[in-house]
Amino acid sequence: MLDPSFLAILACPKCDDRPPLTQTNESELLCPVCGARYPIEDGIPNLLVDDLEPPSDSTTAQP
Repeated sequence: MLDPSFLAILACPKCDDRPPLTQTNESELLCPVCGARYPIEDGIPNLLVDDLEPPSDSTTAQP
């Protein structure tokens, strides 16, 4: 798990309002707004929008 103080400053680079990310497991972060899943590789979050995994229907927030 990422350090909570580090996780608190991470935000979704894809969303205009920069919502905070949540850690779903040891290997990914999730944006609760757009549903983007960002991988954690060797303990380092990869927040590059070009590398993100597309959201699945089960993780996308409903309006």
